[in-house]
Amino acid sequence: MRLFNSIKPFATICFLWAALTATAQHVTYSQADSTEIVALLQSGEPSTLHFANKLLGRPYVAHTLEVNDNEQLVVNTRELDCTTLVETVTALTICAQNSQHTFADYCNALRQLRYRQGQLTDYTSRLHYFSDWIEDKEKMGFVTEIQSTAAPFTAVQQLDLYYMSQHPSAYAALKKHPELIPEIARQERTLKSLCFRYIPKKNVRNTAALRSVVKDGDIIAITCRKPGLDIAHLGFAVWKEDGLHLLNASQLHKKVVLEPMTLRQYLYKHPSHTGIRIIRIQNNK
Repeated sequence: MRLFNSIKPFATICFLWAALTATAQHVTYSQADSTEIVALLQSGEPSTLHFANKLLGRPYVAHTLEVNDNEQLVVNTRELDCTTLVETVTALTICAQNSQHTFADYCNALRQLRYRQGQLTDYTSRLHYFSDWIEDKEKMGFVTEIQSTAAPFTAVQQLDLYYMSQHPSAYAALKKHPELIPEIARQERTLKSLCFRYIPKKNVRNTAALRSVVKDGDIIAITCRKPGLDIAHLGFAVWKEDGLHLLNASQLHKKVVLEPMTLRQYLYKHPSHTGIRIIRIQNNK
C-alpha cells in the first residue's frame, strides 16, 4: 500500500506538520471550515467570482470575528458579513493564483489581508476602516484602487474618521478593553483628510464608460455620508445585461446573494450612500 504519491524526506514532513500545528494554535476555526477551504482551493479557476459564487446562500451573520478575548485569526466560511465575504474570497483568489492549496496557505493569506502589514498583534492591528484596508493592501501589492480624474470618477471623498473612538460601546473589544481606544483614535488621525476619487451614484449607469472601468469581480466599496465613517457596505461587481449588480453578504436578505436589482437602484434605496470606490485584486482573471 502506498501512503504518499511521492516519497518526501522526513525533515520536510516534520516541517509541514510543524507549520500546520502552528497554524492551528493561532487560528479559530472548525474542521468544516478547513475542509471546505481546501475543497474550494481545488475547485477550479482562480477568479474572484468563481469563489464568490461558491458562497452564495451562506447566512449573513455579523460580528463573527468577535469570539475571542485575545485577538486571533478567525476563519468562518459558514457565516459571513460583507467584510468577511470580501476577505474570504480575496484570500481564496490570491492562494489559487499562486497555486497554494492548503489550509495553512489560506490562513497565511487571510492574515496578510486582515491585519496591518499582515502582522497580528492585538485588536488594533486589525484593519477596521476599509479605506485603511485599501491603503495597506495596496502597499503590500495585493490590490489596486481604480481612480481617475476623468468621468465617471467625478466626486472626491475626503476622510474624517472618528466613529470607532467616539462610539467604543458599539465594539465588544473596545468596551471590554478601553485602553485600546487611544490607539484606534491615533489610527483615525493618520487617515484624516486623505482624498480619493470615486464614482457618485448618479454616474452608476449601464454605460460603456462605466463598463470600461468596472470589471467583473472588482471589489465595490460603497461610500457614505454617515458621520465618522467612510464605507457603508462591500461586495463584488457583476455585470448583467441590465447593468451593474452587487454580489454581497446582505443583511436584508440574511444571506450571500447576487442582488436582483441593479447597483444603481440599490444605491438610490439608501439615502446615505453616495457612490462607489473600485478596488481590483492584482492579477484577478
